[in-house]
Amino acid sequence: MRAARLALAVPLLAVTLAGCGIRATEVPTDFGPAPSRVPCTLNEPDIGTQSSRGILVQVFLLCSSQLATVDRTVRIEAGPAATDRVRAAQALLDELSEAPSDAEKQANYMTDVPQGLTVSGPGRGEPDDTLRLSTPPADLTPYALAQVICTFSDSAASSDGDSVTLGGPDTDAPRRYECTESVRSRPGTETPPQSEAEGA
Repeated sequence: MRAARLALAVPLLAVTLAGCGIRATEVPTDFGPAPSRVPCTLNEPDIGTQSSRGILVQVFLLCSSQLATVDRTVRIEAGPAATDRVRAAQALLDELSEAPSDAEKQANYMTDVPQGLTVSGPGRGEPDDTLRLSTPPADLTPYALAQVICTFSDSAASSDGDSVTLGGPDTDAPRRYECTESVRSRPGTETPPQSEAEGA
C-alpha cells in the first residue's frame, strides 16, 4: 500500500510543478552557491557630524580585490602653505594604514598599507609636487602602492588630480604615477602607469 501511494505521489508532484511553470527533473541541478551578502557597501556617513570633527576626505581601501572609496574625517594641523600638500598626504597615509572600522570590516573592506609610513616634500631641484615616502614605492606591495597612488591623486596631495609624483627616502629620481580604471579594478596585477617626473 505504501509503495502504491509513493508511485501515485510522484506523477502528482510533477503535474503540480508543471502547473506552476517549473519543469520537474529527476537529476540533481547545481545552481551554484547561495548568494552572499553584498560587499563593499557602507551606510551613508553623517556628513554634517563628521565635518564638524575635521575635513571629510576619501581614501581607497581594498574590497573584493578591487579599490573602493571610503569617507574618512581627518584633522590637518595648521602650518606653512608650502607644506600643505605634505601635511595632507600624511593625514591620508595615516588613514590608509589604520585598521578598518567594525562597519568597514563587516562590509569586507581591508587595507594593505603598512603602519608607520611617513611622507616628506621634494628634495633640492625636484618638482614642487614631489612626495617622498619613508619606504621606496617599489618596496610596497602592489595593493598598497595602488591604494597610495589612487588616494593621493584624488586629493589635495596631487597637483593635477590625475596623478601623483612619488619617490622613496633615497636619492633615486621621483616618478609620476597614474591611477587608472584598470589599476582600481585590478590593483594586485595591474602595474600603475609611471613616467619620469618633469624637472627631476
